[in-house]
Amino acid sequence: MEGLEHSLWIVDAFNRVFGPPIAAILGLAGIEVSDPLHVVPDYLVMALVVAVTLAVVLGLLSRRLTLVPGGRQSVVEMIVQLFEGLVVDTVGPEGRKYLPVIGTVGLFVFGCNMIGLFPGFMSPTSKLNVTLGCALVVFFYYHAQGVRAQGLKYFKHFMGPIPALAPLMIPIEVISHFSRPVSLSMRLFGNIFAEELLIVIMASIIPFLLPLPFMAVAIFTSIIQSFVFVLLSCIYIAGAVAHEEEHST
Repeated sequence: MEGLEHSLWIVDAFNRVFGPPIAAILGLAGIEVSDPLHVVPDYLVMALVVAVTLAVVLGLLSRRLTLVPGGRQSVVEMIVQLFEGLVVDTVGPEGRKYLPVIGTVGLFVFGCNMIGLFPGFMSPTSKLNVTLGCALVVFFYYHAQGVRAQGLKYFKHFMGPIPALAPLMIPIEVISHFSRPVSLSMRLFGNIFAEELLIVIMASIIPFLLPLPFMAVAIFTSIIQSFVFVLLSCIYIAGAVAHEEEHST
């Protein structure tokens, strides 16, 4: 796998331009870089490409908003309504305040899943570092929202319904919560990595026709995995902000 690193033209171009300055900055911090032209790994470059592309495309689509939406505005509203409906159905009407983070993570994961289907690119989510990073964002965010909604009382649910069960419930709850980012990251990574590897193998056998059915399946898989990631994120947020109400009923 090491030989495949930095084999993409866009990664090589990025490192030629930004590699030496980044290596110099790292050198000032005491981190020696043996090869400045390979300092930034492929998945970071591709994740940056996805983030910039989403920002530019959505920025252009949302320009000059009107009361009667046109074609571009309708696309933006459809995307917003899709995420809003999912958040509201899972968390409740108050879940709209979580829409910016959920929508951003969902679009980023979807973009990372899909970009690998274009020749000359790869899916950043086929790397565990990227999927784990996304999962950790969700992990820290829903705990932060739980504390924000309930204060320090949020941590009382780790002890179970009665204090006598605390020695048993605390380890179970801690393991359960820490398994969530592992599950989120591994599920997404495994599916995207497997589909990319399968397409590459098929393309090496018959370059043109054989990979097409697998690419169609990969599009469906990318959509499903993005949906599952967002749905589980909403469920975790709903559980974090609703514990106080659940214990009081």
